[in-house]
Amino acid sequence: MLPVSHFSSLSALAILCQKSHILRYISAFIGFFIPATVLAAGLPADELSLWWCLPFIGVLLSIAVSPLLIPHLWHHHSGKIIAIWCCIFLLPLCWQFSIMTCVSLVLHTLLQEYLPFMLLLLALYTLSGGIVIRNNGIGSVKLNVLLLASGTVLAGLMGTTGASMLLIRPILRANAQRRYRAHIVVFFIFLVANIGGGLTPLGDPPLFLGFLKGVGFQWTISNMILPVLLNTVLLLGVFTLIDQFLWLRETKTSTLPQPYNASWRIEGKINLLFLLAVIVIILLSGLCKNFPIWQFFGIEISLIACIRDGLLLLITLCGLKYTPSALRQQNEFNWAPMQEVGKLFIGIFITIAPVMAILQLGSDGQFKPLVNFIHHNGAPVNTLYFWMSGVLSGFLDNAPTYLVFFNLAGGEAQLLMLQFPKTLLAISMGSVFMGALSYIGNAPNLMIKSIAEQQHIAMPSFFGYMGWSLTILIPLFIVDTLLFF
Repeated sequence: MLPVSHFSSLSALAILCQKSHILRYISAFIGFFIPATVLAAGLPADELSLWWCLPFIGVLLSIAVSPLLIPHLWHHHSGKIIAIWCCIFLLPLCWQFSIMTCVSLVLHTLLQEYLPFMLLLLALYTLSGGIVIRNNGIGSVKLNVLLLASGTVLAGLMGTTGASMLLIRPILRANAQRRYRAHIVVFFIFLVANIGGGLTPLGDPPLFLGFLKGVGFQWTISNMILPVLLNTVLLLGVFTLIDQFLWLRETKTSTLPQPYNASWRIEGKINLLFLLAVIVIILLSGLCKNFPIWQFFGIEISLIACIRDGLLLLITLCGLKYTPSALRQQNEFNWAPMQEVGKLFIGIFITIAPVMAILQLGSDGQFKPLVNFIHHNGAPVNTLYFWMSGVLSGFLDNAPTYLVFFNLAGGEAQLLMLQFPKTLLAISMGSVFMGALSYIGNAPNLMIKSIAEQQHIAMPSFFGYMGWSLTILIPLFIVDTLLFF
Protein backbone atom coordinates (compact mmCIF):
# COMPACT_ATOMS: atom_id res chain seq x y z
CA MET A 1 0.00 0.00 0.00
CA LEU A 2 1.09 3.70 -0.35
CA PRO A 3 2.13 5.99 2.74
CA VAL A 4 -0.67 6.36 5.19
CA SER A 5 0.42 7.15 8.72
CA HIS A 6 3.01 9.77 7.86
CA PHE A 7 0.66 11.82 5.64
CA SER A 8 -0.80 13.67 8.56
CA SER A 9 -2.96 16.61 7.45
CA LEU A 10 -5.26 18.06 4.89
CA SER A 11 -3.58 19.87 2.05
CA ALA A 12 -5.65 22.96 2.77
CA LEU A 13 -3.88 23.29 6.09
CA ALA A 14 -0.68 24.14 4.21
CA ILE A 15 -2.00 27.68 3.94
CA LEU A 16 -3.47 27.87 7.40
CA CYS A 17 -0.34 26.63 9.11
CA GLN A 18 1.63 29.51 7.63
CA LYS A 19 -0.64 31.89 9.50
CA SER A 20 -0.74 30.50 12.99
CA HIS A 21 -3.10 33.17 14.31
CA ILE A 22 -5.73 32.09 11.79
CA LEU A 23 -5.29 28.51 12.97
CA ARG A 24 -5.82 29.62 16.56
CA TYR A 25 -9.02 31.47 15.64
CA ILE A 26 -10.40 28.42 13.87
CA SER A 27 -9.36 26.21 16.77
CA ALA A 28 -11.11 28.51 19.21
CA PHE A 29 -14.24 28.51 17.07
CA ILE A 30 -14.36 24.72 16.94
CA GLY A 31 -13.45 24.48 20.58
CA PHE A 32 -16.52 26.57 21.45
CA PHE A 33 -18.67 23.68 20.26
CA ILE A 34 -16.36 20.72 20.93
CA PRO A 35 -14.20 20.71 24.07
CA ALA A 36 -10.52 19.95 23.61
CA THR A 37 -10.87 16.86 25.76
CA VAL A 38 -13.32 15.48 23.23
CA LEU A 39 -10.85 15.56 20.38
CA ALA A 40 -7.94 14.52 22.53
CA ALA A 41 -9.66 11.32 23.56
CA GLY A 42 -8.09 8.16 22.15
CA LEU A 43 -9.30 4.63 21.51
CA PRO A 44 -9.07 2.69 24.83
CA ALA A 45 -7.27 -0.32 23.38
CA ASP A 46 -6.93 -2.12 26.71
CA GLU A 47 -10.72 -2.19 27.07
CA LEU A 48 -11.42 -3.60 23.61
CA SER A 49 -12.51 -7.16 22.99
CA LEU A 50 -12.27 -9.04 19.74
CA TRP A 51 -15.95 -8.29 19.09
CA TRP A 52 -14.92 -4.79 18.03
CA CYS A 53 -13.14 -6.34 15.05
CA LEU A 54 -16.41 -7.63 13.55
CA PRO A 55 -17.27 -4.44 11.57
CA PHE A 56 -13.87 -4.62 9.87
CA ILE A 57 -14.50 -8.27 9.02
CA GLY A 58 -17.89 -7.18 7.68
CA VAL A 59 -16.24 -4.60 5.41
CA LEU A 60 -13.84 -7.22 4.07
CA LEU A 61 -16.61 -9.76 3.47
CA SER A 62 -18.74 -7.10 1.76
CA ILE A 63 -15.91 -6.29 -0.62
CA ALA A 64 -15.33 -10.00 -1.21
CA VAL A 65 -18.81 -11.44 -1.69
CA SER A 66 -21.14 -8.55 -2.58
CA PRO A 67 -19.94 -8.29 -6.22
CA LEU A 68 -20.80 -11.99 -6.55
CA LEU A 69 -24.09 -12.20 -4.64
CA ILE A 70 -25.59 -8.73 -5.18
CA PRO A 71 -23.61 -7.22 -8.08
CA HIS A 72 -26.22 -4.63 -9.12
CA LEU A 73 -26.82 -3.43 -5.56
CA TRP A 74 -23.09 -3.32 -4.82
CA HIS A 75 -22.28 -1.42 -8.00
CA HIS A 76 -24.77 1.35 -7.23
CA HIS A 77 -24.70 1.42 -3.43
CA SER A 78 -21.27 0.17 -2.31
CA GLY A 79 -20.62 3.47 -0.53
CA LYS A 80 -23.84 3.12 1.48
CA ILE A 81 -23.00 -0.47 2.43
CA ILE A 82 -19.56 0.62 3.67
CA ALA A 83 -21.18 3.51 5.57
CA ILE A 84 -23.53 1.05 7.32
CA TRP A 85 -20.56 -0.97 8.57
CA CYS A 86 -18.91 2.23 9.80
CA CYS A 87 -22.07 3.10 11.73
CA ILE A 88 -22.25 -0.41 13.19
CA PHE A 89 -18.79 0.27 14.61
CA LEU A 90 -19.08 3.96 15.55
CA LEU A 91 -22.52 3.99 17.21
CA PRO A 92 -21.67 1.31 19.81
CA LEU A 93 -18.34 3.07 20.29
CA CYS A 94 -20.19 6.25 21.23
CA TRP A 95 -22.55 4.32 23.48
CA GLN A 96 -19.90 2.38 25.40
CA PHE A 97 -16.99 4.82 25.53
CA SER A 98 -18.52 8.26 24.82
CA ILE A 99 -18.92 10.52 21.84
CA MET A 100 -15.51 12.02 22.66
CA THR A 101 -13.76 8.80 21.71
CA CYS A 102 -15.78 8.48 18.51
CA VAL A 103 -15.11 12.05 17.34
CA SER A 104 -11.42 11.74 18.14
CA LEU A 105 -11.12 8.50 16.18
CA VAL A 106 -12.93 9.82 13.10
CA LEU A 107 -11.01 13.10 12.99
CA HIS A 108 -7.70 11.33 13.52
CA THR A 109 -8.50 8.88 10.74
CA LEU A 110 -9.59 11.59 8.31
CA LEU A 111 -6.86 14.14 9.00
CA GLN A 112 -3.84 11.95 9.65
CA GLU A 113 -4.52 8.91 7.51
CA TYR A 114 -7.31 8.91 4.95
CA LEU A 115 -7.20 12.36 3.34
CA PRO A 116 -3.40 12.56 3.05
CA PHE A 117 -3.40 9.02 1.67
CA MET A 118 -5.98 9.99 -0.94
CA LEU A 119 -4.02 13.14 -1.84
CA LEU A 120 -0.99 11.08 -2.82
CA LEU A 121 -3.12 8.57 -4.74
CA LEU A 122 -4.90 11.45 -6.46
CA ALA A 123 -1.61 13.02 -7.56
CA LEU A 124 -0.17 9.78 -8.91
CA TYR A 125 -3.42 8.74 -10.60
CA THR A 126 -4.02 12.15 -12.20
CA LEU A 127 -0.46 12.60 -13.48
CA SER A 128 -0.08 9.08 -14.85
CA GLY A 129 -3.48 9.43 -16.53
CA GLY A 130 -2.07 12.33 -18.55
CA ILE A 131 0.81 10.30 -19.99
CA VAL A 132 0.11 8.40 -23.21
CA ILE A 133 2.65 5.72 -24.09
CA ARG A 134 2.06 4.81 -27.72
CA ASN A 135 3.32 1.63 -29.30
CA ASN A 136 2.36 -0.17 -32.46
CA GLY A 137 3.34 -3.57 -31.16
CA ILE A 138 1.05 -6.52 -30.57
CA GLY A 139 0.81 -7.96 -27.07
CA SER A 140 3.14 -10.86 -27.74
CA VAL A 141 4.71 -12.86 -24.95
CA LYS A 142 8.02 -11.04 -25.42
CA LEU A 143 6.43 -7.58 -25.27
CA ASN A 144 4.33 -8.44 -22.22
CA VAL A 145 7.38 -9.74 -20.32
CA LEU A 146 9.28 -6.57 -21.24
CA LEU A 147 6.45 -4.34 -19.96
CA LEU A 148 6.05 -6.30 -16.74
CA ALA A 149 9.80 -6.24 -16.07
CA SER A 150 10.00 -2.50 -16.80
CA GLY A 151 7.05 -1.80 -14.54
CA THR A 152 8.61 -3.81 -11.71
CA VAL A 153 11.79 -1.73 -11.89
CA LEU A 154 9.83 1.53 -12.09
CA ALA A 155 7.76 0.53 -9.04
CA GLY A 156 10.88 0.58 -6.91
CA LEU A 157 11.83 4.03 -8.15
CA MET A 158 8.52 5.88 -8.32
CA GLY A 159 6.25 3.80 -6.12
CA THR A 160 3.85 0.99 -6.93
CA THR A 161 0.90 3.32 -7.49
CA GLY A 162 2.77 5.62 -9.89
CA ALA A 163 4.26 2.75 -11.92
CA SER A 164 0.94 0.89 -12.03
CA MET A 165 -1.05 3.88 -13.23
CA LEU A 166 1.66 4.72 -15.79
CA LEU A 167 1.87 1.31 -17.45
CA ILE A 168 -1.50 -0.42 -16.97
CA ARG A 169 -3.12 1.34 -19.92
CA PRO A 170 -0.22 0.75 -22.37
CA ILE A 171 -0.16 -2.97 -21.59
CA LEU A 172 -3.94 -3.19 -21.96
CA ARG A 173 -3.79 -1.36 -25.30
CA ALA A 174 -1.02 -3.63 -26.54
CA ASN A 175 -3.18 -6.66 -25.74
CA ALA A 176 -6.49 -5.22 -26.95
CA GLN A 177 -6.74 -7.85 -29.70
CA ARG A 178 -6.01 -10.73 -27.37
CA ARG A 179 -8.84 -12.95 -26.18
CA TYR A 180 -7.21 -13.95 -22.88
CA ARG A 181 -6.06 -10.91 -20.94
CA ALA A 182 -7.09 -11.33 -17.30
CA HIS A 183 -3.93 -13.27 -16.46
CA ILE A 184 -1.84 -10.34 -17.71
CA VAL A 185 -3.57 -8.00 -15.27
CA VAL A 186 -3.18 -10.51 -12.42
CA PHE A 187 0.57 -10.76 -12.95
CA PHE A 188 0.72 -6.98 -13.37
CA ILE A 189 -0.75 -6.71 -9.85
CA PHE A 190 1.72 -9.29 -8.54
CA LEU A 191 4.80 -7.61 -9.98
CA VAL A 192 4.23 -3.92 -10.61
CA ALA A 193 1.74 -3.18 -7.83
CA ASN A 194 3.55 -5.17 -5.15
CA ILE A 195 6.83 -7.07 -5.62
CA GLY A 196 8.61 -4.20 -7.39
CA GLY A 197 7.87 -1.86 -4.49
CA GLY A 198 10.38 -3.71 -2.34
CA LEU A 199 13.43 -2.40 -4.18
CA THR A 200 13.77 0.96 -2.36
CA PRO A 201 12.06 2.82 0.50
CA LEU A 202 10.29 4.93 -2.14
CA GLY A 203 8.62 1.88 -3.62
CA ASP A 204 6.03 0.95 -0.99
CA PRO A 205 4.59 2.59 2.15
CA PRO A 206 5.91 0.02 4.68
CA LEU A 207 9.52 0.51 3.59
CA PHE A 208 9.11 4.27 3.57
CA LEU A 209 7.81 4.14 7.14
CA GLY A 210 10.87 2.09 8.04
CA PHE A 211 13.02 4.75 6.41
CA LEU A 212 11.34 7.40 8.55
CA LYS A 213 12.03 5.26 11.61
CA GLY A 214 15.75 5.16 10.82
CA VAL A 215 16.18 2.13 8.55
CA GLY A 216 18.95 3.11 6.13
CA PHE A 217 18.14 3.72 2.47
CA GLN A 218 21.16 1.64 1.48
CA TRP A 219 20.23 -1.13 3.94
CA THR A 220 16.86 -1.57 2.24
CA ILE A 221 18.36 -1.69 -1.25
CA SER A 222 21.21 -4.05 -0.36
CA ASN A 223 18.99 -6.48 1.59
CA MET A 224 15.86 -6.38 -0.56
CA ILE A 225 17.42 -6.47 -4.02
CA LEU A 226 18.03 -10.22 -4.00
CA PRO A 227 14.49 -11.18 -2.82
CA VAL A 228 12.94 -8.75 -5.31
CA LEU A 229 15.11 -10.06 -8.14
CA LEU A 230 14.41 -13.69 -7.29
CA ASN A 231 10.65 -13.22 -7.00
CA THR A 232 10.54 -11.16 -10.18
CA VAL A 233 12.47 -13.70 -12.24
CA LEU A 234 10.39 -16.63 -10.98
CA LEU A 235 7.09 -14.82 -11.54
CA LEU A 236 8.12 -13.72 -15.03
CA GLY A 237 9.07 -17.32 -15.77
CA VAL A 238 5.63 -18.57 -14.70
CA PHE A 239 3.95 -15.78 -16.63
CA THR A 240 5.91 -16.63 -19.78
CA LEU A 241 4.70 -20.23 -19.64
CA ILE A 242 1.06 -19.23 -19.10
CA ASP A 243 1.07 -16.44 -21.70
CA GLN A 244 2.81 -18.64 -24.27
CA PHE A 245 0.24 -21.39 -23.73
CA LEU A 246 -2.69 -18.97 -24.11
CA TRP A 247 -1.07 -17.26 -27.13
CA LEU A 248 -0.76 -20.59 -28.93
CA ARG A 249 -4.32 -21.45 -27.95
CA GLU A 250 -5.59 -18.18 -29.40
CA THR A 251 -3.71 -18.57 -32.67
CA LYS A 252 -5.38 -21.94 -33.21
CA THR A 253 -8.89 -20.51 -32.96
CA SER A 254 -8.40 -17.01 -34.40
CA THR A 255 -6.04 -14.96 -36.50
CA LEU A 256 -3.79 -12.61 -34.56
CA PRO A 257 -1.41 -10.14 -36.19
CA GLN A 258 2.15 -11.41 -36.19
CA PRO A 259 4.46 -9.78 -33.62
CA TYR A 260 6.97 -7.30 -34.94
CA ASN A 261 9.41 -4.75 -33.59
CA ALA A 262 7.37 -2.09 -31.83
CA SER A 263 8.04 1.62 -31.92
CA TRP A 264 7.37 3.72 -28.83
CA ARG A 265 6.36 7.31 -28.32
CA ILE A 266 5.52 9.16 -25.10
CA GLU A 267 3.11 12.10 -25.03
CA GLY A 268 2.27 14.29 -22.05
CA LYS A 269 5.92 14.33 -20.96
CA ILE A 270 5.35 17.28 -18.64
CA ASN A 271 3.60 14.83 -16.31
CA LEU A 272 6.84 12.88 -16.04
CA LEU A 273 8.41 16.00 -14.55
CA PHE A 274 5.47 16.36 -12.19
CA LEU A 275 5.85 12.69 -11.14
CA LEU A 276 9.53 13.30 -10.48
CA ALA A 277 8.54 16.30 -8.34
CA VAL A 278 6.16 14.07 -6.33
CA ILE A 279 8.98 11.59 -5.68
CA VAL A 280 11.33 14.37 -4.56
CA ILE A 281 8.68 15.88 -2.28
CA ILE A 282 7.95 12.55 -0.61
CA LEU A 283 11.65 11.82 -0.13
CA LEU A 284 12.45 15.27 1.26
CA SER A 285 9.46 15.16 3.60
CA GLY A 286 11.00 12.11 5.23
CA LEU A 287 14.45 13.63 5.45
CA CYS A 288 13.45 17.04 6.82
CA LYS A 289 13.50 17.13 10.61
CA ASN A 290 12.95 19.71 13.37
CA PHE A 291 9.98 21.41 11.71
CA PRO A 292 7.31 22.96 13.95
CA ILE A 293 4.45 20.75 15.08
CA TRP A 294 1.12 22.12 16.27
CA GLN A 295 -1.42 20.39 18.48
CA PHE A 296 -4.80 20.90 16.84
CA PHE A 297 -7.14 19.65 19.60
CA GLY A 298 -5.01 16.60 20.28
CA ILE A 299 -4.12 15.96 16.62
CA GLU A 300 -0.53 16.63 15.61
CA ILE A 301 -0.09 18.86 12.55
CA SER A 302 3.47 19.33 11.36
CA LEU A 303 4.57 22.13 9.08
CA ILE A 304 6.48 19.79 6.78
CA ALA A 305 3.36 17.62 6.36
CA CYS A 306 1.28 20.69 5.51
CA ILE A 307 3.82 21.87 2.95
CA ARG A 308 4.09 18.40 1.45
CA ASP A 309 0.34 17.89 1.12
CA GLY A 310 -0.15 21.39 -0.24
CA LEU A 311 2.51 20.79 -2.88
CA LEU A 312 0.94 17.46 -3.83
CA LEU A 313 -2.40 19.17 -4.37
CA LEU A 314 -0.74 21.96 -6.34
CA ILE A 315 1.07 19.47 -8.59
CA THR A 316 -2.19 17.60 -9.17
CA LEU A 317 -3.90 20.81 -10.28
CA CYS A 318 -0.95 21.67 -12.52
CA GLY A 319 -1.18 18.24 -14.11
CA LEU A 320 -4.86 18.82 -14.87
CA LYS A 321 -4.23 22.29 -16.24
CA TYR A 322 -1.22 21.62 -18.45
CA THR A 323 -2.24 18.26 -19.90
CA PRO A 324 -4.32 18.43 -23.11
CA SER A 325 -7.73 16.88 -22.54
CA ALA A 326 -7.25 14.83 -25.72
CA LEU A 327 -4.51 12.81 -24.02
CA ARG A 328 -6.74 11.91 -21.09
CA GLN A 329 -9.51 10.96 -23.51
CA GLN A 330 -7.12 8.64 -25.33
CA ASN A 331 -6.34 7.02 -21.97
CA GLU A 332 -10.10 6.77 -21.34
CA PHE A 333 -9.34 8.60 -18.13
CA ASN A 334 -12.13 9.03 -15.59
CA TRP A 335 -12.51 9.27 -11.84
CA ALA A 336 -14.33 5.97 -11.27
CA PRO A 337 -11.26 4.07 -9.93
CA MET A 338 -10.49 6.88 -7.49
CA GLN A 339 -14.10 6.98 -6.36
CA GLU A 340 -14.15 3.24 -5.77
CA VAL A 341 -10.89 3.26 -3.83
CA GLY A 342 -12.05 6.31 -1.85
CA LYS A 343 -15.30 4.67 -0.75
CA LEU A 344 -13.76 1.34 0.16
CA PHE A 345 -10.72 2.62 2.00
CA ILE A 346 -12.55 5.08 4.21
CA GLY A 347 -14.46 2.09 5.56
CA ILE A 348 -11.28 0.09 5.95
CA PHE A 349 -9.42 2.94 7.69
CA ILE A 350 -12.22 3.57 10.21
CA THR A 351 -13.15 -0.01 11.08
CA ILE A 352 -9.55 -1.21 11.17
CA ALA A 353 -8.84 1.04 14.18
CA PRO A 354 -9.69 -1.51 16.92
CA VAL A 355 -7.75 -4.24 15.10
CA MET A 356 -4.59 -2.14 14.98
CA ALA A 357 -5.10 -0.85 18.53
CA ILE A 358 -5.31 -4.37 19.93
CA LEU A 359 -2.29 -5.47 17.90
CA GLN A 360 -0.26 -2.55 19.25
CA LEU A 361 -0.85 -3.76 22.82
CA GLY A 362 1.28 -6.77 21.97
CA SER A 363 1.16 -9.48 24.62
CA ASP A 364 -1.01 -7.27 26.83
CA GLY A 365 -3.91 -7.31 24.38
CA GLN A 366 -6.44 -9.78 23.05
CA PHE A 367 -3.94 -10.97 20.45
CA LYS A 368 -1.56 -12.22 23.15
CA PRO A 369 -1.54 -15.80 21.76
CA LEU A 370 -0.47 -14.42 18.39
CA VAL A 371 2.34 -12.34 19.92
CA ASN A 372 3.62 -15.26 21.99
CA PHE A 373 3.41 -17.49 18.94
CA ILE A 374 5.92 -15.44 16.91
CA HIS A 375 8.55 -15.42 19.69
CA HIS A 376 10.52 -18.29 21.17
CA ASN A 377 12.18 -17.70 24.53
CA GLY A 378 11.88 -13.98 23.92
CA ALA A 379 13.62 -14.10 20.53
CA PRO A 380 11.76 -13.36 17.29
CA VAL A 381 11.01 -16.29 15.00
CA ASN A 382 11.86 -14.86 11.59
CA THR A 383 9.79 -17.31 9.57
CA LEU A 384 6.69 -16.45 11.61
CA TYR A 385 7.42 -12.73 11.36
CA PHE A 386 7.52 -13.10 7.57
CA TRP A 387 4.27 -15.03 7.31
CA MET A 388 2.30 -13.20 9.99
CA SER A 389 3.21 -9.70 8.81
CA GLY A 390 2.58 -10.86 5.25
CA VAL A 391 -0.80 -12.51 5.78
CA LEU A 392 -2.07 -9.53 7.77
CA SER A 393 -0.74 -7.15 5.09
CA GLY A 394 -2.70 -9.12 2.50
CA PHE A 395 -5.95 -8.05 4.13
CA LEU A 396 -5.12 -5.10 6.36
CA ASP A 397 -3.33 -1.83 5.68
CA ASN A 398 0.28 -2.95 5.13
CA ALA A 399 1.84 0.32 6.39
CA PRO A 400 0.58 0.17 10.02
CA THR A 401 0.96 -3.62 9.94
CA TYR A 402 4.66 -3.09 9.22
CA LEU A 403 4.89 -0.67 12.14
CA VAL A 404 3.18 -3.09 14.51
CA PHE A 405 5.64 -5.90 13.76
CA PHE A 406 8.53 -3.42 13.66
CA ASN A 407 7.61 -2.40 17.21
CA LEU A 408 7.04 -5.99 18.33
CA ALA A 409 10.60 -6.77 17.19
CA GLY A 410 12.05 -3.97 19.30
CA GLY A 411 11.22 -0.77 17.44
CA GLU A 412 14.85 0.41 17.19
CA ALA A 413 16.14 0.64 13.62
CA GLN A 414 19.83 0.42 14.53
CA LEU A 415 19.21 -2.57 16.79
CA LEU A 416 17.26 -4.41 14.09
CA MET A 417 19.71 -3.61 11.29
CA LEU A 418 22.76 -4.69 13.31
CA GLN A 419 21.54 -7.49 15.59
CA PHE A 420 18.31 -8.75 13.99
CA PRO A 421 18.68 -8.06 10.25
CA LYS A 422 16.81 -11.24 9.31
CA THR A 423 13.84 -10.16 11.42
CA LEU A 424 13.76 -6.75 9.77
CA LEU A 425 14.07 -8.41 6.37
CA ALA A 426 11.20 -10.76 7.24
CA ILE A 427 8.94 -7.85 8.20
CA SER A 428 9.91 -5.90 5.08
CA MET A 429 9.41 -8.80 2.67
CA GLY A 430 6.16 -9.93 4.25
CA SER A 431 4.59 -6.47 4.34
CA VAL A 432 5.52 -5.66 0.74
CA PHE A 433 5.28 -8.97 -1.11
CA MET A 434 2.10 -10.36 0.43
CA GLY A 435 0.10 -7.24 -0.37
CA ALA A 436 -0.53 -9.15 -3.60
CA LEU A 437 -2.57 -11.85 -1.84
CA SER A 438 -5.89 -10.02 -2.26
CA TYR A 439 -7.41 -7.06 -4.07
CA ILE A 440 -7.43 -5.06 -0.84
CA GLY A 441 -3.85 -5.85 0.14
CA ASN A 442 -2.54 -2.71 -1.57
CA ALA A 443 -4.34 0.33 -2.94
CA PRO A 444 -3.09 -0.05 -6.57
CA ASN A 445 -4.60 -3.55 -6.73
CA LEU A 446 -8.17 -2.25 -6.71
CA MET A 447 -7.35 0.63 -9.05
CA ILE A 448 -5.80 -1.74 -11.60
CA LYS A 449 -8.80 -4.05 -11.37
CA SER A 450 -11.19 -1.14 -11.91
CA ILE A 451 -9.27 0.17 -14.95
CA ALA A 452 -9.12 -3.31 -16.47
CA GLU A 453 -12.88 -3.78 -16.05
CA GLN A 454 -13.45 -0.44 -17.76
CA GLN A 455 -11.58 -1.97 -20.72
CA HIS A 456 -14.16 -4.81 -20.69
CA ILE A 457 -11.78 -7.40 -19.23
CA ALA A 458 -13.57 -10.03 -17.15
CA MET A 459 -11.42 -9.86 -14.04
CA PRO A 460 -11.54 -12.62 -11.42
CA SER A 461 -13.80 -12.05 -8.42
CA PHE A 462 -12.31 -11.41 -4.97
CA PHE A 463 -12.01 -15.13 -4.29
CA GLY A 464 -11.17 -15.87 -7.91
CA TYR A 465 -8.17 -13.57 -7.65
CA MET A 466 -7.18 -15.26 -4.40
CA GLY A 467 -7.26 -18.55 -6.29
CA TRP A 468 -4.55 -17.12 -8.55
CA SER A 469 -2.54 -15.65 -5.67
CA LEU A 470 -2.67 -18.75 -3.48
CA THR A 471 -1.75 -21.05 -6.36
CA ILE A 472 1.17 -18.99 -7.64
CA LEU A 473 2.38 -16.83 -4.76
CA ILE A 474 2.22 -19.20 -1.80
CA PRO A 475 4.72 -21.67 -3.36
CA LEU A 476 6.91 -18.67 -4.18
CA PHE A 477 6.78 -17.43 -0.59
CA ILE A 478 7.65 -20.92 0.63
CA VAL A 479 10.78 -20.70 -1.54
CA ASP A 480 11.50 -17.29 0.04
CA THR A 481 11.19 -18.84 3.49
CA LEU A 482 13.59 -21.66 2.73
CA LEU A 483 16.18 -19.37 1.13
CA PHE A 484 16.12 -16.33 3.39
CA PHE A 485 14.92 -17.50 6.83
